[in-house]
Amino acid sequence: MNGTWKEVACLRFQGERFRDHALDLTALTELSQFQKLVAETAKELWRAENPDKKNLPKRFEDRTRLCLREIRDGSAVAPLEVYLEGGEQTDLLETPTEVERAVSLTYDVFDALDKGRQFPDTFPRNLIPEYVKLGKNLEPGHSIEFSSNGKPPARVSPQMREKWEIYHDEPYEDIVDLAGEVLEVDIHKGKFQLWLDDGSTKVDAQFNEQQEEDVTTALKEHRSLRLRVTGRGEFNALGKPLRVTEVDHLAISSAEEEEFDATARPIEDIFDELAAEVPEEVWESLPKDLNENLDHYLYGTPKG
Repeated sequence: MNGTWKEVACLRFQGERFRDHALDLTALTELSQFQKLVAETAKELWRAENPDKKNLPKRFEDRTRLCLREIRDGSAVAPLEVYLEGGEQTDLLETPTEVERAVSLTYDVFDALDKGRQFPDTFPRNLIPEYVKLGKNLEPGHSIEFSSNGKPPARVSPQMREKWEIYHDEPYEDIVDLAGEVLEVDIHKGKFQLWLDDGSTKVDAQFNEQQEEDVTTALKEHRSLRLRVTGRGEFNALGKPLRVTEVDHLAISSAEEEEFDATARPIEDIFDELAAEVPEEVWESLPKDLNENLDHYLYGTPKG
């Protein structure tokens, strides 16, 4: 089905290295990091709005994939586009997509950092370590100007890394979904310690009378049971959980049970991707009755 390309962001690389609108390999690294920022920001925005859903929507990653199809004059200008499939959405050019919202927030973050303003409330602070990486390959005197939706450019430069350092020690609060081993419980104070499955991270949490039985059971059988905690908690600027400030739900599971990976891609997306790699002529060469007589074509059994 026919689609269209839409520009959602533009990065202008400025400095001697980028004369004659040339992008060297270090600039390509910056573009790759920008893509990662936008994709991860889009995911966090969606998860914040859909806390009860585990899997991202079908083809979510495709809709947040940025492409570079040209390099324009003006030092080196990299317009970044997304491909919008026809019929996928209504009024594609007017309706904000996941990538447009993520790009807009990414712009607001760098603009706020450059001008010394507070970050937007919707900024996922756990992504600060990734945001710090943008611009790390720039030399003194070089910069990136980031523009979107006709707004004045936001600037990324080596000096901005010093501004990010301010936030490295600033904790923030966010949704928690943690699982681990309970090794210490204080009944009187209603507190317990959860050791995450990486074996090195200890998180403090509180519990009420209704949750006491689950906590003490997880403690008594800590070798074979794991306790999953969902609610809200405090994180350091690098995204490491420090403590659970509000427990919404506790759940006990066996230590042998395989953990569900909420970030795993839906299997249908993987099938679609594999199918797209098969040439059209190969599909056309398959028997028309393949589905009805699969055993016949695989094992030679009579057709049904």
